[in-house]
Amino acid sequence: MFDALSDRFDGIFKKIRSRGKVTEKDVDEIAREIRIALLEADVNVAVVRSFIARVKERAIGVTVSKALDPGQQIIKIVHEELIETLGGEGAKLTMSSKPPTVIMLAGLQGSGKTTHSGKLAKHLKSQGLQPLLVGADLQRPAAVEQLRTLAERVGVPFYSEPSDPVQVTRGALEEAARLGRNVVILDTAGRLQIDDALMEELRQIREVAQPDNTLLVVDAMTGQEAVNVAVAFNESVPLDGIILTKIDGDARGGAALSVKEVVGKPILFVGTGEKLDEFEPFHPDRLAGRILGMGDMLSLIEKAEQNFTEAEAAKAEAMLREGQFTLDDFLEQLEQVKKMGSLKSVLSMIPGLPKEIRSADIDEREFTKVTAIIRSMTKEERTDPKIIKGSRRLRIANGSGTSTQDVNQLLKQFAQMQQMMKGVSGMMGGGAKKGKRKRPSLSQMRQMANAMPELGAGGGLPDFGAALPPAAGRPGGGKKRR
Repeated sequence: MFDALSDRFDGIFKKIRSRGKVTEKDVDEIAREIRIALLEADVNVAVVRSFIARVKERAIGVTVSKALDPGQQIIKIVHEELIETLGGEGAKLTMSSKPPTVIMLAGLQGSGKTTHSGKLAKHLKSQGLQPLLVGADLQRPAAVEQLRTLAERVGVPFYSEPSDPVQVTRGALEEAARLGRNVVILDTAGRLQIDDALMEELRQIREVAQPDNTLLVVDAMTGQEAVNVAVAFNESVPLDGIILTKIDGDARGGAALSVKEVVGKPILFVGTGEKLDEFEPFHPDRLAGRILGMGDMLSLIEKAEQNFTEAEAAKAEAMLREGQFTLDDFLEQLEQVKKMGSLKSVLSMIPGLPKEIRSADIDEREFTKVTAIIRSMTKEERTDPKIIKGSRRLRIANGSGTSTQDVNQLLKQFAQMQQMMKGVSGMMGGGAKKGKRKRPSLSQMRQMANAMPELGAGGGLPDFGAALPPAAGRPGGGKKRR
């Protein structure tokens, strides 16, 4: 969603990096280009005006820091103000001191309420909570059955009845008490447009449910209309937060950058894809880092923690130390990476990658082709690819539905990877040498990233790292690397 905006910021920052002096005229020029970039991204005009005013106020007459030159300080200012525009500190759900916590989802028809009710239930279940999904949308014929199916897939109980939304809400609260569920998620009806009947129904449900959180589900692809919808809903049914869907689409991102400042309500969650697990809490600082090309190490570490156990990470490290890496190992790692989401989304979180790599159009079907080729090999061939000669290559190509050229290319790339692994093994000290430095675990990496917020926002990068103090943002605290 933010690719075009990221490219614009990258071009703007190239002009001011490493400047020894920034004049008021330079600040005006930079502000003008940022204003154009934000307006092209469909950001609300009032939000753009406020953002530019804050940046200019801080940037004009900026003092020279020992760690930062003026150009780099402006980059840091833009980063901090972008975080503020997106909502500042990440907001969280309000949890009731007397369970169950009631969460009511509202929104227009087609915004993704029902799907994201299921996603929210899955997320809360992963946090150790016990949600009950409630189908209170009796307007759309398939909504109740869709939510029932989602509840089965998530593994949580479901409640609805063929009466009216208010009675369904009363029954759901009784059912939650009976089952001992500590979270109730209400999926309410939507309309194609905002009308009095919709708002009155929501007010009646709200009166009975007394929700701890009223969340509006809005489609990011609708741009500024999403912000207008949020304003209208908030005026009729006071909101506590927003779930922004489809941020993986090709919309320009104006809704995400506008909604907090215009509506005054935080974005709590974002839908990042169609799958049930493509849903995550909204972190303004992390999104600001991604927009400015700084990566998002904390989110990358969290995804790794979800998909790699410490035992798997230790096994991978042992393979590196011993310089042993087979096609079986490669296939296993490939499957783990696929669980973390699209390769493009993973690359976007890695700090320091060139824009050309981050924005590369990656064909995910290549994963399938590689998997088919490796699975068409015998165990012996996967362990020792050197034995794969002419007739074997033809058999593997036929078995995987690919060509011998595809097989040759994979074997060549794997041989190069093995050489790289041996090099990494040498850098790590090889096998079981005494006194070898132990690499940090995933949990230790998370602690380090949390202890150094700047690192999570791109500190220590070739392009943007200078915008943060070396001691805080760079591994090693600015000391010479060994």
